[in-house]
Order: sequence, then structure tokens, then C-alpha cells
Amino acid sequence: MSATDSSFADSSFDQSMQDDDLPLSGPTSRQNSASSLPGLNDGGLQLTDDDDDTSDAFRNYKDRRRNAHTAAEQKRRDAIKKGYEELQMIVPTCQQVDSVGSQKLSKATILQRSIDYIQYLVQQKKKQEQEVENLRKEVMALKIMKSNYEQIVKAHQNTPGQGQNQVSDQVKFNVFRAIMDSQFQSFNESISVASFAELSACVFSWLEEYCKPQTLRELVFNVLRKLHQNQAF
Repeated sequence: MSATDSSFADSSFDQSMQDDDLPLSGPTSRQNSASSLPGLNDGGLQLTDDDDDTSDAFRNYKDRRRNAHTAAEQKRRDAIKKGYEELQMIVPTCQQVDSVGSQKLSKATILQRSIDYIQYLVQQKKKQEQEVENLRKEVMALKIMKSNYEQIVKAHQNTPGQGQNQVSDQVKFNVFRAIMDSQFQSFNESISVASFAELSACVFSWLEEYCKPQTLRELVFNVLRKLHQNQAF
């Protein structure tokens, strides 16, 4: 066998093996099967109408997602910008011009001034609450005093013979004048006006000596005793 015959025989053997892999339906069936495969036309690979529709749908889906993301991001930025603008209008310290001289405050400055103003409001609120509590206590004390005075008035109204031994205004004035005369006499004798420092020291010494509760009590008793003796004669 020659080399040409051998090559032809091998080629025929390979072709017969490839034909065995195909369905046993004849040449016409194989041709119809090949032509029925999607994307095959005249021996080349091409996109069908279905593939074009799928590609367009995918491209439209990506565009919609991109547009939705862009719209959401723009909405978020608009909300943040609006929030900063409202803070700048509400917070009094944000309405002032920046120390650098720029007409527009930075976002960091707006936030810091807003925080400082909120802390100031919290302190003012605590202070007002304390003042309200003090006023509430004062009102309670005044109510108690009012109730006590009302009970005293009722007790005097129910006491028979009221006004029989009433003291005149002249007698009260005489008692007050006698007490003040005695205090002024001791003050005049104890106080030195050589200098302001000496005056201050003498005043405090006089207060500690002549204005103690026990001293004043004895003084009042003596004044009342003298007054009673004078009225007896």
C-alpha cells in the first residue's frame, strides 16, 4: 500500500467515526439539525431576536437602577442641606457672621454652634426649674402663714372683751422711742469716727455687745417697767 492510499484510508476512517457520533437519521436530518441550532446561520454565530431583547432588557434594568440610585442620593443630599438651612435659621448663634468674615458658615460650625446653644438651653431649663421649685416652696410657706393668721384672727374674734385693754399708738411710740434712745446713747459712746476702718471695727463691736438678744430683752423689760411705773403715778 502506498502512502497516498494510507492517508486516504485514515481520512475515511476519521470521517466514519465522526459520522457515528451523529444521529442515525441520514444526511438530510443532520443538515436540518444543524440549521435548527440557535445562532447558527450559514456556518457563522449570530445573535437572534430573543438575544437582542434580553440584552435590551438587561440594559434598561441597569439604567433604571442607576437612575433610582441617583435620585435617592440626590434626595438624601437635599434633605441634609435643608436640615442645615433650618438649623441656621433656628439657632440664633448660627445667624451671626463667621469670625473669618465669610458670609456662609461651614457645616461643622453650624453643628458646633447648635450643640452649644442646646447645652445653653438645657442649663437655662434647669435654672428655671430650680426657680419654680423655690417659688413653690415660698407659696407653700405663705399658705401656711395665711392659715396661721386666719386662726389667730378667729381666736381674737371669739375672745370676749376684745379691745378693753387695747394699747394706744402713743404708748407704742413711747416704748419704741425709749428703746432707740438707749441704743443711740450706747452707739454714740462706743463708736469712733477717726477713720473708716476704726468706724467699721467699732460698729461690729457695738453690735456684738449691745444688740445681742439677751441685752435687747433686758432693755425692753426695763423700758416697759419704767413706762408702767410712770402710768401708775
